[in-house]
Amino acid sequence: MKVVIVGAGEVGFHVASRLSHENKDVVVIDKDSDAIRRISDNIDVQVILGSGSSPVSLEDAGIKEAEILLAVTNSDETNLVACLVANIISPYTKKLARIRNADFDKYHAIFRDHAPHIDTLINPEIEVVKTIDRLMNMPGAVDVGKFANGRVKFIGINLDKEARLAGSRLDEIPALLGKQGPLIAAVIRDEELIIPSGDDRLMPGDLVYFISEEDKILDTLRIFDKYAEPVKRVLIVGGGRIGSRLAVLLDDKPVYTKIIEKNPDICAKLAEKLNKVVVLHGDGSDQGLLNEENVQETDFVITLTNDEEINILASLLAKRMGARKTITKISKFSYFSLMSMIGIEQVVSPRLSAINTILQHIRRGKVLSSISIKGEQAEFMEAVALETSEIVGKPLKNISFPKGALVTSIIRNDNIIIPSGDSIIEPDDKIIIFATRQAIPKIEKILTVKLEYF
Repeated sequence: MKVVIVGAGEVGFHVASRLSHENKDVVVIDKDSDAIRRISDNIDVQVILGSGSSPVSLEDAGIKEAEILLAVTNSDETNLVACLVANIISPYTKKLARIRNADFDKYHAIFRDHAPHIDTLINPEIEVVKTIDRLMNMPGAVDVGKFANGRVKFIGINLDKEARLAGSRLDEIPALLGKQGPLIAAVIRDEELIIPSGDDRLMPGDLVYFISEEDKILDTLRIFDKYAEPVKRVLIVGGGRIGSRLAVLLDDKPVYTKIIEKNPDICAKLAEKLNKVVVLHGDGSDQGLLNEENVQETDFVITLTNDEEINILASLLAKRMGARKTITKISKFSYFSLMSMIGIEQVVSPRLSAINTILQHIRRGKVLSSISIKGEQAEFMEAVALETSEIVGKPLKNISFPKGALVTSIIRNDNIIIPSGDSIIEPDDKIIIFATRQAIPKIEKILTVKLEYF
C-alpha cells in the first residue's frame, strides 16, 4: 500500500511512523524544512520539501500510484486544495482530510459527494468533545472507547490500593466475585503494556483496560470500586473551538457550567450563542479567580486552551484547590507518559483522535473502527468476519493469532458475546480485537487475507 501524507506536523509524523513500522510505502510532503528534516532523521519514509497542494509536489510523490492521500496540515484550506488537486490528477486515490473549522461542518457531505470528493473528513475536535462527555459520565474512567454503535465499550481505570481486586490474580477473580469477572484486555504498569494471563495479578496503581456491554458498565465499574457520582457543576478553561463546542453541548444539559476565556472578543461571541452557560473573562490559571468561582465545589474542571502548559498547570491548581476531577487537553505526545506521574489522570488529545480516525480508514481488511491506547502502544479494532474466513466455524483456542492479540468481543445480530476459548466465530459476526503495536501487521494480514474475500 502506498500512502501520500501532506503535512509533517505531529499527526503526519506519528501516522508516518506507524505506517512505516507496518512496512507501507509512505511519502510525506511539507514546505517546512525543519518538519521534513525531523521526518527524514527519524522515520524510514520518502520526504518531499514542497507544498502539498502543488500538482508538481503531488506528482513527484507518486499520487497516481497511491491508494490513499492524507491531508493533515494545520490549515483546513491547504488540506482542501490538496484533495482537490489530487482528485484532478488521480481521481481513484482515496482522500482523507483533517478539517477543524466549525464553519465547514455542514459541508462535509457536499465535499464527499462533489469535488474534491473527499472520502473521509476528519474533525478531531468533535471526537474530543464526545470523549470528554463520555469521561464525565463514566465514574472513575481515564479512557473510554466505543464499538458496535456504542453497545460495547472498552474502559481504562486506575486501580486504587483499597480496591478489593488489588493484589488478586486474574484466575481468582470469579471466586472473589461469585461470578464471572470482566474480560481484562490489558494492564499498563510503570508505562509498560501487559497482556495479562490467568496467573497475573492486578496491582494498585495499574491502569486496567476491560471490555463491557453498554448496559453492564456501571455494574462492572462497581467491581473495581468505582461508583457513579452526579455531575452538577463544570468549569471549562478556554473558549476556543473545543471549549466552545463543549459549552454548546453542556448548554442543553442540566449541568451548571461556567467557561473562562482570556480573549474578550471570544467571550462576547460565546455569550451571544450560549443561553445557560456563564461566560467569564479572565485567566483560568489564576488562583484568585478560581477561588472566587468556588472551584472547590466543582465536579469537573476541563482545561482546553491552546497552550498545554497552561492546561496542565490549571488542572493541577484546580485539583489542589479541591476540584473533584479534571480533564486536560494535551497535544504533545511526549507529555503523555508524564501525566500520571504528576497526578493528571484524565487526558484528551485532538491529535490522537485524528490518528485513530485515520488508522480506521487505512487498515486493510473489513475494519470498521480502530482506537489507539496509551500513546499508541496498542489498538482495539472492530472488524467483520465474512463467510470466506478461515477463522469462521472453529473455536478461538484452535486459531493461531499472533502473540499480543486477543479477540475481546463477538457481536452477532443483537447479541454481544464476551468470548472464551471455546467460542466460535460465524459469518458476518463483528469481532473486536485488541492487539499490541508489534502484532498489528499480522492482524492486518489476517483481516485482509482471511477475513475478506477477493
